[in-house]
Amino acid sequence: MLDFFTIFSKGGIVLWCFQGVSGSFTGPVNALIRSVILQERGGNAFTHEALTLKYKLDNEFELVFVVGFQKILTLTYVDKFIDDIHLLFRDRYRNQLKQNGTLGLLNTSFEFQDDFLTLLRVAEESSRTRAPKAMKSFDQSEKARKTVASMIETRGDTGKVKGKENNKKNKNAKKEAPAVEEAVVVSKVASEPKPKVAPATATGNNEGLSAEEIIQLNREKFMKKFGTHVEKSNKSPKPDKQKQKKGKEQRIWPMGGSGTSAKDLDYSNSVNGNESVEPAKDEDVSDLRGKMAGDLRDLEYESSSEEEESVEKVAPVPVKESANKRGFGGMFGMLRGLVGSKSLSRDDLDPVLDRMKDHLIAKNVAAEIAAQLCESVAKKLEGKVMGTFSSVTSTVKQALQESLVQILQPKRRVDILRDSMEAQRQRRPYVITFCGVNGVGKSTNLAKICFWLIENGFSVLIAACDTFRAGAVEQLRTHTRRLNSLHPPEENKGRILVQLYEKGYGKDAAGIAMEAISYARNQGFDVVLVDTAGRMQDNAPLMTALAKLIAVNVPDLVLFVGEALVGNEAVDQLVKFNQALADHSMSDRPRLIDGIVLTKFDTIDDKVGAAISMTYITGQPIVFVGTGQTYSDLRSLNAKAVVSALMKA
Repeated sequence: MLDFFTIFSKGGIVLWCFQGVSGSFTGPVNALIRSVILQERGGNAFTHEALTLKYKLDNEFELVFVVGFQKILTLTYVDKFIDDIHLLFRDRYRNQLKQNGTLGLLNTSFEFQDDFLTLLRVAEESSRTRAPKAMKSFDQSEKARKTVASMIETRGDTGKVKGKENNKKNKNAKKEAPAVEEAVVVSKVASEPKPKVAPATATGNNEGLSAEEIIQLNREKFMKKFGTHVEKSNKSPKPDKQKQKKGKEQRIWPMGGSGTSAKDLDYSNSVNGNESVEPAKDEDVSDLRGKMAGDLRDLEYESSSEEEESVEKVAPVPVKESANKRGFGGMFGMLRGLVGSKSLSRDDLDPVLDRMKDHLIAKNVAAEIAAQLCESVAKKLEGKVMGTFSSVTSTVKQALQESLVQILQPKRRVDILRDSMEAQRQRRPYVITFCGVNGVGKSTNLAKICFWLIENGFSVLIAACDTFRAGAVEQLRTHTRRLNSLHPPEENKGRILVQLYEKGYGKDAAGIAMEAISYARNQGFDVVLVDTAGRMQDNAPLMTALAKLIAVNVPDLVLFVGEALVGNEAVDQLVKFNQALADHSMSDRPRLIDGIVLTKFDTIDDKVGAAISMTYITGQPIVFVGTGQTYSDLRSLNAKAVVSALMKA
């Protein structure tokens, strides 16, 4: 049973609707428009609370057909039913939809109730499951139809049957005959007694000896020649027990250095009675300080316009050659790829979309995401009327670029500086939690974000909640020392801008985070950065601990740190992280990932597909992009630059 069915234009004018149950369906339809249609996401199904919504777009008349039903129901006829309604409605009111504009649609009444109910009745009857067939009785079976006469075999029939069986046996026997003969010969040779042969003479006469005896004799001669005594038994000689295996000798490289040079290069202890040298030098301070004040710079990408021009210049070459041979054939060949004033069909789009999908996968977009993107572009363009000089390839490419830019542009802007200032007015710290899998650069990018915050005048407390990985606390301690050397307390009226809150290893991460937030509130810190342990998305105990940390401390921002090198793995990571946070949360509305930090972006050249995969899966923005190994290598995402790199051939 359907809850509702509605037909409306892309401008928001409802042309006709049907309600199977009482209540308003405005909320689910608006959620579908906001989350799927405007975001140009693939798939024709959308779940909102207890309802499943399916939709179909008509690009020729700019219409949307939406059907809603309870998600616990399995209605197999819905897809075919919505297609039938789409065809019937479009064909019946084609003239009104073409002639009337927006105001005309408001004044037009669409009497479609009877036709809709007729199609619905037919669809429901065709989908009803048939009753299971009753089990046959013995009288109805084929065995009951056999008579005694049919079971009696005559001599002629048995002879024929036996003849056939004998023929089969003869054929099999012929195939197996050679193998049997070989086996008989071998057994005869083995059973024959070996003749006794006199020992070999000095002249080397080996006549009458078997092959094994000849080999043994030659072996004895060889060993006697080199002065080694060997027993005449067929067994191999045992190794001498007195000889012990020597250990592997250490290889000395020519330029490998020595123990004295290793002592000279050891800076772990004091040098000449002084303390160890700090890694941050004065020239480093002068180079880094003042670079990150204000908003982050956008990600830059140099589009190779020269390469595109060269491609455009090279492309017409085969057309000129064909023009010399066929006269005007080159011109007509060029125009053959153009679609003039006709609506695009799925057959026109499929070849181009297949090439686009392969291109996206080659650029590191997850295969599932690439297929959904191409499907959404196909729905957007199917039935659309093209201009006279518009090629299918250029139209599909432009539509795909618009979809990618729409995906990368955030639905909500994450402004950490503004939110931190708002938290200052409320006299509480702004809390950011970092999570992700192992080895993606959580601690390093946390230090970059910390440097950006202290460059903008905020004091930061780093909570060392990675109590699992060895060296995690020491790594944060080193970053804290480096950052304080870049902004020493003497230049900030004696105030330490960066401080580390640690409780060692093996402790409860949620408890450490709670204590750190309380300490920051009492000491007047502006921002708390919570570093968590790296964990794989399949590790249930660690995912439970992460969900507990987020549920207990309720951070202002939960950032997922992912590297730009992953492809299909990005989808699995984000889906399972969000699923784990939802499953292990104690509230009805669980806290999920709020944003993404994309790391190692400088290592991928133009294979930027991970940005598309992560944003498409979560619907959340990429807040930071890590582009290097220094504190100033932090950027904000530029959607057009990423799409330009993604569409580069």
